[in-house]
Amino acid sequence: MNRTEIYLDHAATTPVDPRVLEAMLPFFTERFGNPSSIYAAGREARAALDQARARIARLLNCQAREIVFTSGGTESDNLAVKGVAFWHLVNGRGRHIVTTAFEHHAVLHSAEYLERFGFHVTDVAPDADGIVQPEAIEAALRPDTILVSVMYANNEIGTIQPIREIAHLCRERGITVHTDAVQAAGTLPLDVEELGVDLLSISAHKFYGPKGVGLLYVRSGTPILWQQHGGAQESNRRAGTENVPGIVGMARALELAYEELDERNAHVQALRDRLIDGILQRIPDSRLNGHRHQRLPNNVNVTFAGVDGETLLLNLDLHGIAASSGSACTTGSTEPSHVLLAIGATPEQARSSVRLTLGKDNTAREIERTLDVLEETVARLRKLAGARSR
Repeated sequence: MNRTEIYLDHAATTPVDPRVLEAMLPFFTERFGNPSSIYAAGREARAALDQARARIARLLNCQAREIVFTSGGTESDNLAVKGVAFWHLVNGRGRHIVTTAFEHHAVLHSAEYLERFGFHVTDVAPDADGIVQPEAIEAALRPDTILVSVMYANNEIGTIQPIREIAHLCRERGITVHTDAVQAAGTLPLDVEELGVDLLSISAHKFYGPKGVGLLYVRSGTPILWQQHGGAQESNRRAGTENVPGIVGMARALELAYEELDERNAHVQALRDRLIDGILQRIPDSRLNGHRHQRLPNNVNVTFAGVDGETLLLNLDLHGIAASSGSACTTGSTEPSHVLLAIGATPEQARSSVRLTLGKDNTAREIERTLDVLEETVARLRKLAGARSR
């Protein structure tokens, strides 16, 4: 089995920070109580849960009661999109939803599912730089539009969307606004008042927290029909015993991310720029996907003409370098990236693309090693492809 020596897939998941793990460990052992139990161990778990909720609320600039803990980003997106839609269905209101053509599939597939119930969905295309223009969202709105869902930052190409402007024009019209902030959390500001959104989804494992835990921020008064039924957890909004260790870990990870935000972002952005410049300078017929500057500080998505992306990734893995061809949720799919197709790439170009995403522990030496391996591997694969075509 090959050992990963250089990890460049932080958009897929991140390692748990040791400080986060330290905060979590007691809640697996001596502080294991169920937060719904009334005896001392349960009350202790409940106190930890309440404290974590309050700490996260401070970071999001919202009320603690506006946070609903979930199993991760996918559940949070599903709850936001379906919850708002079904509330309007039950109450006989509008049935039009606006989203974008390059959302995460948790949003796209939820919207597609709702079409079975008579909802109409408009997928707004981003521009060639991977930015969704507010004017395009505005043009898609109708009198019966009930929800607009636009991701804060794209998970494949890293482009940052003008959420504030989009939220402003929607809320002027009384339309609920959701943003999938899963890829943005820990890197971009999450002040929900500044963003102006009604619903916001994040997942802990994207910012050095544990897998299997996330949250949905729900602004007070937002029309939503809760989707998971059973017990009275999360104030009757999401049944099921809360993941106390995970929630405690998420709170700690989010705190650390924003305490160290400037330092982390400066570090990964310098590495990102070195990687982009090196690729474009050293490897002919390579192209950066997405806006050069209006992108997450750790994201590099590149097309290498004439090279199969999956083959390139396997070769990188042989050199101990971990990267991806896009969303980890679609790895193994034979379909080209819907994100790259949405910004105008051909299927062939989409299949020739790879995503390299940096983290706080990557080093300049690792970037130089990656550039060397990429340059040699791309040249070799192109030579082999040319030999086969003759």
